[in-house]
Amino acid sequence: MRRHRLHHGHGPTGPGHRHFFGTTTLGEKGQVVIPAEARKALKLKNGEKLLVFGFGDNMIALSKFDGLEKFVAHLSHKLDSLREIMKKESRT
Repeated sequence: MRRHRLHHGHGPTGPGHRHFFGTTTLGEKGQVVIPAEARKALKLKNGEKLLVFGFGDNMIALSKFDGLEKFVAHLSHKLDSLREIMKKESRT
């Protein structure tokens, strides 16, 4: 099983890098502020559209639209891995 490091703060971004940028609070109108460090690291611009994904009952992920293809490829790879595991388990 491959493990990912969770970085706090500065450092490289991109495939295989995970960061914790802090916390945010849900406002009255359902708005959240993305921490400045995250906006800078991800090169987010004011007014930029982001895709919002929900995972289970308690997780939300935001993605730049141009990152969708990478996100889908990542999910596809994970799905392929799960299929292989299921095949191996069904043989035993």
